[in-house]
Amino acid sequence: MGYFLVSVSSRGNLGLCLRYGLAGFPGSVNGFWAFVDIGVGDYVSFLYGARVFNLYRVVGKAAYRGAERLPPWPPLRFRSGRVYYFPFRLFLEPVRVLEEPMVRPEFAYVAENLLLRGGYRKTHFQADAVTFYNVSLMGSPFGGALERLDVGGEVYTPRIVFRRGLARPPESFMFREVLLQSLVRRYLSVPENLGRVLEPLGVGDVEGLEVLGEKAFPEGHVDIFIKDRHPDGFARKFVVEVKVDRVAERDLEQLRRYMAELGGECGGGVLVGRRFSRGLAASAGRDVVFLRYRFRGVDPGSAYTYPELLGRLVLERV
Repeated sequence: MGYFLVSVSSRGNLGLCLRYGLAGFPGSVNGFWAFVDIGVGDYVSFLYGARVFNLYRVVGKAAYRGAERLPPWPPLRFRSGRVYYFPFRLFLEPVRVLEEPMVRPEFAYVAENLLLRGGYRKTHFQADAVTFYNVSLMGSPFGGALERLDVGGEVYTPRIVFRRGLARPPESFMFREVLLQSLVRRYLSVPENLGRVLEPLGVGDVEGLEVLGEKAFPEGHVDIFIKDRHPDGFARKFVVEVKVDRVAERDLEQLRRYMAELGGECGGGVLVGRRFSRGLAASAGRDVVFLRYRFRGVDPGSAYTYPELLGRLVLERV
């Protein structure tokens, strides 16, 4: 279970989200990433104008063909002339009614990400368990009823491809780093997998750890951030960098900058990639784990769903 804050582009779109209990994402790779990264059973709030609105549980999701003709969102038009529609939909069950400013200390985890990134230029942000706990105490339980919206349209399953010529957004998308990051995060969210990955760092108990998406630091943005869900005097922290292809010396240096920034609470780092520079793993030391990723039985000429790739993902120590 995760908790996400979903960015909304305008007050009008915010009203539609709250009215129907829907979240919609455009047919871009970022929209697809949000659609696959947020799962059924996760919780979301909406983020607009430096304020957080309501709490919902994701109860379903679907991708629709012909989204340009489907309610409730109008097309999103950019100055470049590019137009995006909203084929990717999350269906939401309201849990709590709230409207709170981001300046509250309870939102510090997400607010720091926003500040260091310089704004909202992401479809969604994953918050930690402490933030979710605090939001669960805000506002009041939902006691009304949402308006029903008959979306209509033909439902399809978007896929991921490994050859650029096979990509046909929003039906299929080229495999890229942001999707690999999401897959690795989901993989590590399974305690058995996480324990196997962190064992070389001397971690015996992983039950109290949570695996989160991108975390902003003054030095940059770490791809995956692992920390104690409920710190008790000491907070274990681990950083994970994910590269879709080759891991080089500069990637190790970047990881070490993140580790240094966390100081004494950092238990180590993990570098994930498809290939590694010669001798890199041998020179890294015992506080960094190198993992090579692959997908079992994948044909580069075929297309796969996100769950199919997640089920085929293998992380092996270098």
